[in-house]
Amino acid sequence: MKVISAGGVVYKKDSTGLSIQLIKDRFGQMTLAKGKLEEGETIQQAALREIQEETGTEGRIVDALMSIAYEDTVHGSAKEVHYFLVEAIGGEDRVQVEEIGEVGWYSPEEAWRLQTSFGYDNNDAVLKKAFALLQLEGYPQ
Repeated sequence: MKVISAGGVVYKKDSTGLSIQLIKDRFGQMTLAKGKLEEGETIQQAALREIQEETGTEGRIVDALMSIAYEDTVHGSAKEVHYFLVEAIGGEDRVQVEEIGEVGWYSPEEAWRLQTSFGYDNNDAVLKKAFALLQLEGYPQ
């Protein structure tokens, strides 16, 4: 059985500069907000809904990033995740405690460090693509 999920690299720009949102999942890994597609929903709608449910952040999709397919060894299913570049446009930081342990905003440098040190390897390419679209220099392409 294939499970389809969607989420994104969420960013915001304010007086302190550009920040990237990462979450700590229930397994203690740093990752991106994402979740399962619900009946009648588009992939884009699912991405925005899941981001808002898990983190409290309201966003708008700027661009598609990529899709990743992998085997979920915990649940014994094939998984396909569609990621988008999402600009934060509102909301307040809030943790959906049933799903995640923490939500935070980080400089691009710190987000990259957290991803490569405590994140899932398959998200490296997603973050690289987001950084390229955001025209951030100094990151692996």
